[in-house]
Amino acid sequence: MDLAKLGNVQNVLDDFTAKKEAAGLNLLVCKDGHEIGYWQSGLADVENKQQYQRDTIARLYSMSKPVTAVAAMILMEEEKLDFADELYRYLPEFRNVKVCTDRGRQGNPRPANRPILIQDLLNMTSGYGYGAWGEGSFYGEHLTSDLINDLNEDEKDGGKNQITTRDFARRIARIPLNFEPGTEYNYGYSADILGAVIEEVAGTSLGDFMKERIFKPLAMNDTDFYVPDSKQSRLAKVYRSVEDWSDKKNPGVRHLELFTSCNLGIQDKMNHQPAFESGGAGLCSTVDDYMKFALMLTNGGQLDGCRILNENTVRRLSDSRLMPSVQQTFDIKMPHLAGYTYCNLLRVAANPGACNVFTSQGEFGWDGWLGPYVSVDRETGLSIVMTMQRCDSGTTSAARKAKNIIYSTIDNI
Repeated sequence: MDLAKLGNVQNVLDDFTAKKEAAGLNLLVCKDGHEIGYWQSGLADVENKQQYQRDTIARLYSMSKPVTAVAAMILMEEEKLDFADELYRYLPEFRNVKVCTDRGRQGNPRPANRPILIQDLLNMTSGYGYGAWGEGSFYGEHLTSDLINDLNEDEKDGGKNQITTRDFARRIARIPLNFEPGTEYNYGYSADILGAVIEEVAGTSLGDFMKERIFKPLAMNDTDFYVPDSKQSRLAKVYRSVEDWSDKKNPGVRHLELFTSCNLGIQDKMNHQPAFESGGAGLCSTVDDYMKFALMLTNGGQLDGCRILNENTVRRLSDSRLMPSVQQTFDIKMPHLAGYTYCNLLRVAANPGACNVFTSQGEFGWDGWLGPYVSVDRETGLSIVMTMQRCDSGTTSAARKAKNIIYSTIDNI
């Protein structure tokens, strides 16, 4: 391995912040369980000129999903959860779900041909989405947007903070699906429903289950569904990166705008214990904390002598594949993930040669709305974690460029 080449990662991060693609970000890389590089750039708080640092706390948004998947796998190993079971056996409100393919704000739902399975939640084939993108969206997506608005109002400062994870599941169960369960892929609230299943099966809140079975054993002391007062100074602010085309001399130049709204029912200040513990988007963490989680998976389910999952269970994460017919809809809806499939709330490299980033067979991970990114590669022993707080990010060019540099420096790819 030519570690000198890894210095180019700093250039990627510095260029990203210099162009105001993000206010700040950091990245940590481990190989075979050993740290081989850490880089940071920019600011966690632009207004107060606070540096983005190694202990900066970031909202994970959808990078919460892999944690929820591991929580479900723990229950599967204990024979308390069956992925082939119907969802309604755990949450009875889903017994008679309906489907509506009408678009717009009116529709005529009909009974689904088959129930939603637990596996549908893990593979995003349940039929639930993340709300309407416009008037032409499915009828159920408009109703989902109404639910999202209620969640945002409930969780913001001054909100009632009363809609629990189980309440959320009861409400979304009344919303018609966008398609028959198991027949298509649609990214959405499946992981949040799975969070409610975990609560029901474990007999405790999702947050408490994760703390006792994942966070405490792995010493992930800065990971939770909120940030206490003692740590609030480390919480990064959220920014939009906005292109300005009004200046003819510098068309498309970017500037940063502070974002302080709730999104998907997740509070911005993260300053109180939420009633809605979102298994799909609610966690916050640091780059070191999440690396402990990634290393546990890279090491086959254990870290520093503490076992979270059986190695065969972790192997299933990298071996899983969507059914061919569903893979087609995934490929259409997620063209930026060419060469990947999606299973167990994770992207999985099924055809590395078709991927738009350097990777290897079975590499898996996910990203988040604000730009955090994780990659677990058991074949090469690489674990990569990036955090940032930029709206509408997902997998960024910074993540891809850095990953390409990292993979081009190691042997046996």
